Amino acid sequence: MTDDPLPQTIIHNYIHGQHVPPTTKQYLPVLNPTTSTPLATVPLSTSTDVTTAIHAAHAAFPAWSGRTVKSRAGILHRFHALLRQHAHEFAECIVRENGKNITEALADVAKGNETVEYACSLPQLMQGKIDRVSGEVSCRDRRDALGVVVSVVPFNFPLMVPLWTLPIAVVTGNTVRGWIGSSDFYPNAIVQNPTRVVQQCLTVWLSKIVLKPSEKVPMTMNKLTTLFEQAGFPPGVINLVHGTSEAVEALIDHPLVQAVTFVGSSPIARLVSERCHALHKRCIALGGAKNHLVALPDCHVESAAADIVVSYAGCAGQRCMAASVLLVVGGKESSEALVRAVVEKASRIEPGTEPGKMGAVIDGASHAKILGYIEQSERDGAEILLDGRSWIEKMAGRGGNWIGPTIIRHRNKMDRAMREEIFGPVLSVYHVDTWQEAIEIENSNPFGNAAAIYTTNGGSAEWFCSRFRAAMLGVNIGIPVPREPFSFGGLYGTKSKYGDMDITGDGAIEFFTNRIKITTKWPAPSAPEYTVGVDQEQHQQEVGVMQNGGTDHANFAGRM
Repeated sequence: MTDDPLPQTIIHNYIHGQHVPPTTKQYLPVLNPTTSTPLATVPLSTSTDVTTAIHAAHAAFPAWSGRTVKSRAGILHRFHALLRQHAHEFAECIVRENGKNITEALADVAKGNETVEYACSLPQLMQGKIDRVSGEVSCRDRRDALGVVVSVVPFNFPLMVPLWTLPIAVVTGNTVRGWIGSSDFYPNAIVQNPTRVVQQCLTVWLSKIVLKPSEKVPMTMNKLTTLFEQAGFPPGVINLVHGTSEAVEALIDHPLVQAVTFVGSSPIARLVSERCHALHKRCIALGGAKNHLVALPDCHVESAAADIVVSYAGCAGQRCMAASVLLVVGGKESSEALVRAVVEKASRIEPGTEPGKMGAVIDGASHAKILGYIEQSERDGAEILLDGRSWIEKMAGRGGNWIGPTIIRHRNKMDRAMREEIFGPVLSVYHVDTWQEAIEIENSNPFGNAAAIYTTNGGSAEWFCSRFRAAMLGVNIGIPVPREPFSFGGLYGTKSKYGDMDITGDGAIEFFTNRIKITTKWPAPSAPEYTVGVDQEQHQQEVGVMQNGGTDHANFAGRM
C-alpha cells in the first residue's frame, strides 16, 4: 500500500526552463487514488501563460532545428540513461498519483523509455532518399521539422504516453509546448449543431478535467523536467503549461502551433481533430476502445486464462488496450473450463500497490461510472460471476476509489456493458456457437482499437486476424501493443482514431515532419576537355531525354 508521508508539492508551469506560477495564482488539489489524501496542487493558467510558452518554444525552434539530428539525438541518449537510473523514483511517483501497482508503474517507465531509445536511432531512420531518375535529373527528399507541436495526454500512463510523442518530436527538430491533460471519461452527446457543440464540449471538458499534463497526475511530468535539464535540452525546447478551457482553446487556435497529438476519450478525440483540421493543422487523436478477445475450444486454457486476467484487470482496466469482452466459442464444456479458470485467477487478486496486486481507479467519477455498468448489467439479467464491489466494504477504512476485478456473464449481446467503453476492471463474457457470430459481434462495435484470438491452430488464428475490425491484433496476446519500430494507433473510420497517421514508430516520424522533395538538373559541362569528340548539337538534343539507352517521354526538364 502507498502512504503519503511527504509534504504536498506545489506544481508550477515550466516555461523556457523555469518553473513559474500561473498568472491566475489559482490551483487545484491532486489526490492519491488509494487513500483520497492530498498530494499536490496543480495550477490553472490563462491564454497569457499559453502564449508565453508558445513564444518560448517558437523562439527556441531555429537553433534547435538547426542542429544536426545526431546532435539532438545525443541529448536524448543522456536523457535515456538518466531515466533508467531514476526509474524507481518515477515509478514510485506514478504509484502515488495514479494508483497502479509498482510493477505496472515500472513498466510505464520502461515502455516510455523504449520510445526514447527508438528516437535515439533517428539519425539512421529519418535519412532521405536520392536517386537519378532521368538522364541528367536526380531526385532527393529530406525531413523538415514542423515547428511548435503539442501533445495532449491522459491520466492512465503518466510517463509512457507523453514519451510516446516527445522523443520523436524533439529529435526530428520540433519544439514542444507541453502536455494538456485529457480524460478517458466524457458524457455522450448528440451533435446537432457541430460548431456550437464543439465549443460547449471543449468548455465542459477543459473546465472540469483537462489540465496539463492532467490535473489527476501532474507530478510525474513535473518531476521529469529535472531530467530534461540534466540531459541538456536548451530552455524553450520543452514547455509545460497547466490550463483549462481558455488555455487549451488558445493553444489549439494559436497560429504558431503546427500540430497536435491527443490520447483520450472518443468524443474529445473527435472534437480536437475537427477543431485542428478546421484550422488546417495536423492532428492525430486516439480515442477509446471496446477490445474483444475470442477464445476457441482448442486454446491452451491455463495460459489463455492468465493472459485474459492480466489484460482486463491490469492497471485496474484503465488502458485503451485492456480486454473488455471475452467471446467464448463452441461447446459449453470447453468454454466453461476457460471461464472458470479466468474467474479463479481473478478472484485471487488482492487490493494494493505491491507487485501482483490491483490498485484503485483514478477518482470518484470513474468509480461511480464502473459501478453503474455493473448495476445496469444486473438489472438487465446478466450473471455476476465475480463481484468487485466487495472491495468497497473491504477497503472502507482506508479511503480511495477501490473496486475489484469483476466478471459478468451476459445473456444479451446488446447489454450496455457489452457495447460501451467502461474503462475499469470489468470483463463481459458471452457465449457464441460459431466463428462467424464472434466476428459479427466484434465487427459491429463502433471502435477499432484492438482484438485478439486464443487458439493453438495457426490457420484459425489467420482466419480471425483477416476478419477482425481493429488496427492492433493479437494471437494469444490480450494486450497487443505494437513495439517500436511498429507504430501505435487505432483503425481509421472508427471511434478509436481520428486525424492523421500514428502516434509512435515510423508513423510518428511521418507525423512530426514535412517531407521535402527536391528535383535537380545541372547543365552539361561545356569545357573543351569534357566535350572532345562529342557532336554538340546531338548532345544538346539528348540531354534530359535519354534514360538507360531509351527515350524518356515523361521528362519535362527543359522541354515543351
